Amino acid sequence: MIAYLSGKLTHKSPTYVIVENAGFGFKVNISLNTYSAIQQVENVKLHTSLIVKNEGQSLSGYELYGFAEETEKDLFEMLISVSGIGASTARIMLSAHKPDDIKQAIVLENEMLIQSIKGIGPKTAKRVILELKDKVSKAGVTTTATLTNSLHNSAREEALYALIALGYQKAQVEKVLMKIIAENPGSPVETLVKAALKSL
Repeated sequence: MIAYLSGKLTHKSPTYVIVENAGFGFKVNISLNTYSAIQQVENVKLHTSLIVKNEGQSLSGYELYGFAEETEKDLFEMLISVSGIGASTARIMLSAHKPDDIKQAIVLENEMLIQSIKGIGPKTAKRVILELKDKVSKAGVTTTATLTNSLHNSAREEALYALIALGYQKAQVEKVLMKIIAENPGSPVETLVKAALKSL
C-alpha cells in the first residue's frame, strides 16, 4: 500500500500528474480540487489510493489516485466503498464539488446536489447518503455553524441547478443568486428561484 508519494512534478494536467521519485515517473490520477491546489508548486506530496482494475474476472492492472489533502483521499475511499461508484465516478464527484460540499450534501441528505453529478442517478444518490451519512458525521466534519451555513448552501445549490435546467447560464445565475442571498440570507429554494427569475 502506497500511503503517499513525494517528488518533482514533471507533467501536470487537470486529470493526472507525473511525479518523479528515485528515477521513476509515477502517473497519478487527480481531481480538479487537487489540480487547483498544486498548480503553483514544482515539488509535491500526494496522499494516494491504489485501485485494482478488473475486467470481468481478471486483474487488468492498477491505477494510482493522488490527493493534495488527506481528507479528500479519505472521502474518495468512502465514495468508492458504495456499490455503483467506481474510482472514475468518485473523481468526477470530487472535481465537480469541493469535498466539504459533498460531505455536507451527504449529511443533509441533499440528493439533488449528488444527483447533479455526471454518472450519479437517483438510486445511487440515495445509496451514497444511506451508506455514508453516519461515517461522514462520525468523522467530525460538521458543526452546528457548519450545518447552518450548509443549509443556506443547499438552498443556493438547488436553486442554481433548477435555474440551469430552465436554460439559464451558470455564471449569470450564480451572480444573481449571490446578490439575492446577500440581501435575504436564509431564503428557501422557492423564494430564491422566484426572485432570480425576476432578475434574469
